[in-house]
Amino acid sequence: MTICAMVSSCSYQKTHPVHLFVLVLYKRTSLRPLTKGLSFTFVHFYGQNPPYPSVPWTFSFISRSFDNMAHHMCTPPLVMWRDLSPYGAALHPPGHSSPRVLVIGGGVTGLITSWVLLDHGYHVTIISQSWASYHPNQQRLTSQIAGALWEFPPAVCGKHTDLDSLTHSKIWCMVAYHIWDAIASDPQLSDAAGVRMRPSDFYFLRPIEEDAAQLSKMQEIMASGVRGFHRGADLIKKRNVDSSFGVVDAYEHLAPVIDTDRCMAWLMKLVQAKGAVMITETVSGDLLHIEDELRVRYDADAIVNATGIAGTELADDNTCYPLRGALLRVVNDGRHFPKVDAALTISADVTHDSSEFIFLLPRNDNILLVGGIAQPGQWDLDLTVDSPEVKRMRKRCEEFYPPLKNAKLDEEYPFAQGLRPARGRNVRVERELRYRGPAEKSSMVVHSYGHGGSGWSFSFGCAADVMALIKEAILEERSKTMDMIGNFTIKARL
Repeated sequence: MTICAMVSSCSYQKTHPVHLFVLVLYKRTSLRPLTKGLSFTFVHFYGQNPPYPSVPWTFSFISRSFDNMAHHMCTPPLVMWRDLSPYGAALHPPGHSSPRVLVIGGGVTGLITSWVLLDHGYHVTIISQSWASYHPNQQRLTSQIAGALWEFPPAVCGKHTDLDSLTHSKIWCMVAYHIWDAIASDPQLSDAAGVRMRPSDFYFLRPIEEDAAQLSKMQEIMASGVRGFHRGADLIKKRNVDSSFGVVDAYEHLAPVIDTDRCMAWLMKLVQAKGAVMITETVSGDLLHIEDELRVRYDADAIVNATGIAGTELADDNTCYPLRGALLRVVNDGRHFPKVDAALTISADVTHDSSEFIFLLPRNDNILLVGGIAQPGQWDLDLTVDSPEVKRMRKRCEEFYPPLKNAKLDEEYPFAQGLRPARGRNVRVERELRYRGPAEKSSMVVHSYGHGGSGWSFSFGCAADVMALIKEAILEERSKTMDMIGNFTIKARL
């Protein structure tokens, strides 16, 4: 029998009450031996009300020690202004003896991890094979090509199935949501960073109640603390979606939409202003075997691997693989079709097609991104606007949203493609588990890779966990696997 008990509630950023619940998995029908043989799993929801109002939330049998634990678990790991500053000076400047961290990777994961560390008093050096580029004929970083619509996992491109990774990801994304929202709420910051809050609409080919996975996801989103949630078939007509496509249900909420080109430039300037040293260099080989050399050369106490798809080599992780994607970029200024001001999507999970989905995303510069595809194992960036899968992608989106038939490609930058950094067990945020040397010392490498299409959505949440793992490494604690760590999810045996 599953018994739901509300342990406590606490406040998240004053405006987002948090409710903490315990799911007690208990096989007996009697509740008398409450302290024997019970397995407690703590689950944390952001939101003003319990996610399932029909459940009788009347149990209260957890001891005061668990109230203390609940209070700790309700403390978000990162909050803008308390833990982070979007301005040049480091929130907590480092001293001469402050820890030094080498971050490998110049994409969104590496830059935001560096920002978090810099504001917490770390010296940071970032090395990367390449940085954000802006020439139309030069391949951009994956972080720039990304749609960068914040999403509650799993993302519309699918491929996120590992339970441990999903559990962590639902926490990471909410940490990031509130920080991006804080940036978007300040007009000057919003403009400088290219971050705005926009309606994000999700459409379904059958009533949501008929798909258990989608119903569960919607209920989690409702309870998560996102702003502007609304469910209703009225969204079909409101957004000019063609009902003949088969769409019958929908919901929307406000979500951060990030102009990746602008934000990457802003992030690079920000971390440099906070004191980061940025070096262009290619790191090759298994980090476990070269970490001592790198730490000596860069005077680093710890190393962060934020290299995306390069985890195959740097972490000796043969489960990494590319998830090739492509986007058409059309002019969205209202001249050729009514200007789209909301993200419109049908996810791969809804269509039950693991490689093709619908993704219409208005950027903040009068450009509409039209997608998408997710092709696992495809390394070659050889797609064009005339490739069969790209033509199918456009046709599919035009059938879903007919005004797109009049759309004109952006002349300067009409088409983007890139490789999402995917992984067999999805996102990995943990210390290197292999020991080094004959003394079997714990590695000082912390990994953060395998984010797939969710690097921007998970950014700050992953960075918070990376910082916690760096602290553990410096304190010489033993490495733990991802299913043993986490800021909010705890399993306790009474």
